Amino acid sequence: MSLSVDLNADMGESFGPWTMGDDAALLDIVTSANIACGFHAGDPDVMAATITLARDNGVGIGAHPGFMDLQGFGRRKMNVPHDTLRNMIRYQLGAARGMAAALGTGVRHLKLHGAMSNMACTDHAMARACYEAALDVDPDIIIMVLAATAMEEVVRELGCNWCGEIFADRAYNDDGTLVDRSQPGAVIHDAALAGPRILQMVKERAIITETGKRIPTAIDTICLHGDTAEAVELAGAVRSSLEAGGIAVQKFTGRAA
Repeated sequence: MSLSVDLNADMGESFGPWTMGDDAALLDIVTSANIACGFHAGDPDVMAATITLARDNGVGIGAHPGFMDLQGFGRRKMNVPHDTLRNMIRYQLGAARGMAAALGTGVRHLKLHGAMSNMACTDHAMARACYEAALDVDPDIIIMVLAATAMEEVVRELGCNWCGEIFADRAYNDDGTLVDRSQPGAVIHDAALAGPRILQMVKERAIITETGKRIPTAIDTICLHGDTAEAVELAGAVRSSLEAGGIAVQKFTGRAA
């Protein structure tokens, strides 16, 4: 059976005159885009411009909600009551859907950002609050989850459409979570390493951790962080390595739980 995988990148994270990442270049490589919704990054003009570029490139559009933390780029843990968390997700997804509709397109998936995502990886109740809120807004939305974490367990329980994600530019712990960014080697900057590493994971259908442990899992999409300095180089290397290895790169369709 032939294998295929999606490539996604977090983007739309500039704000006013402050530029983050090279979204235009990434959109020539990736097949799905996770677009910031204004809480951790982005603003209405940036959201509109990024959605337009993604639409014109035939790239799948996703909402990328995070904590209300522009200064910390959504990467600081916050203790938010679940009712408030639900409303934060509804608010951000609603903004993305409204902007996409005005631009003649739609939002097909949702992916949590930063600390919100990291916390939901190990907190079932938090993940459920976030995903139920998104499904309240759009019952058909595809939920992008970090594969082999509490997130995947929750979407399977909810019976919603979902896809499993791994990271091309991050190292993994043996429990399937990401190595904390404060630790050496947590972020992978070497394109020559990233491409073959991801090809091996996709072929083995498993996350390979820092210790070499294999965690069999659903790999539907591969993420590259748009704010990483080498993001475009990494994305190109990963796509080239996958295609050279016989893996088709195309938008995910999602999987029912």
